[in-house]
Parts: sequence; structure tokens; C-alpha cells
Amino acid sequence: MDEFRYRDLRPVGKRVLRMGLALNYLEDTDAIRSAVERGVNYFFWPPTGRKVTGVLRELLARDRERYVVATGPTLGWFAGSVRRAADRALQALGTDYLDVFQLFWLGKTSALSEATLAELVELRASGKARAIGVSIHDRGRAGRLAADSPLDLLMIRYNAAHPGAERDIFPHLDARRPTIVAYTATAWRTLLRRPPDWDGPVMTAADCYRFCLSSPHVDVVLAGPKNRAELDDDLSALDGGPLSPDEAWMREFGRVVHDRSPKLGWRL
Repeated sequence: MDEFRYRDLRPVGKRVLRMGLALNYLEDTDAIRSAVERGVNYFFWPPTGRKVTGVLRELLARDRERYVVATGPTLGWFAGSVRRAADRALQALGTDYLDVFQLFWLGKTSALSEATLAELVELRASGKARAIGVSIHDRGRAGRLAADSPLDLLMIRYNAAHPGAERDIFPHLDARRPTIVAYTATAWRTLLRRPPDWDGPVMTAADCYRFCLSSPHVDVVLAGPKNRAELDDDLSALDGGPLSPDEAWMREFGRVVHDRSPKLGWRL
């Protein structure tokens, strides 16, 4: 059970709870502190929200080596914007290093060009970032980056409706073993709703996170709760343990949700 709950992240040299917290939507500072009390120590921080930034700054000032903070530029098309975003993040958080600095949504809001990659490598070499990475939906490209690139981390879409990383990314991890962070565990909440003509059980939020955590290739899965109640539901996944053979229905459920949800048109 310990292996289900925790993972050593080699690139940053820290041990983390495998349920991380994306701070895109949660502005409840008491909920964030509650998550910390329950062991959450991996935070994905888009550089927005004064309350959230204040809490993170406070936590880092108290015990910097306990927490992992992943962040990046809102737009990362050019080396200069990448460098400036890193400097702004260091200043905002009051820290002398970032655990993970990553380009967001590669191909949509950022570009992994020779210049931006060189800047990421320089940030790591200078000590401003311990690890560098990208978030990416293009699984074929992600597989190639996993096998051969300077990147330490890939943040990928992975859930019961989009399990294709098992085919396109995970087989390429052995050569370098970059850290894998999964997000969109609930497929933008579509996995929490009953699709037409489905008579079986419906996945809960905890089921969605347990699906991701049950993969040995996933180091961290990000939860994105909006409030304390959703946070509690999400974290309950850690108590459920890995999926059992009796829960294989979730894969078929995910396939049905994908096929009957037009907004989930990406490949499985």
C-alpha cells in the first residue's frame, strides 16, 4: 500500500504523495492547508490567484524541502518569455529554486523549439529549476520525448476514457524513466456521468484517480477540486488502493463514455 500512496521523484530528489493538487480552481486556503495536513506535497501552480500564491509562499518559507511546486509560463513560445516567467515565479513564491519548470500544453500555448529547450536546460543547469518538462496531448510526440530528450517530466492526459498512453507513451519510458504526471483523471467530469444506454455502475471521482494510480508508470496524478468537499472525495482514492480484477468494468465504461461523448473526440 505504501507504493500506491508514495513515489520518490528522482529528478527533484523528493518523496511525494502520489495525489497532487492542481491549484487552477481551488481558492479555499483552508482546503489547501487541509490537503497539506493529509500529506499532499505536490502542487501544480499556474501563476494566478493571490490567495493561492500566498499560501504556497507561506508553506515554502516554513519547510522548502518538503514541497514540490511545478509551474511554467502562461505562454512559452520564445526563450525570453520562458526565462522571464521563471524569474517571476521565483520572486512570487519567495524561493531560490523551482522544483519543476515546464512548458504548458505543448503545441497550443508553447513550443519546444531549440531556443525554448535550451532555455529550460539552462534553468536546470543554473539551479533555478531542479527538473524541466512539458504538458502535452500529442502522445506520439510524448513517447519520442520520453525515449530521447533532456526532459525530466511529462504531464499527460490519462484516464479511463483516454488510456492510449499505455500504448503510445508508457512502453518508451524504460530508457530514461522520466517522471509521469497524469491529469484530466475524470475526463473533464464526463466519467462521472452515466452515458446513454449504460446500465452498469458509474465511476466516482475516487475511481477515476484510482484508475490512474493503479498504473505503475504514473508517478503523480493531479486532482483539480473546486472546493473542500471535492477535495475530500478526490483524496479518498488513496484509501481505496489499486483497482481489483472485479473493477475491470471501468475500462469498458471509459470506452463507452469516450464513444458517446462528442467533446472527447481525441483518440482513445
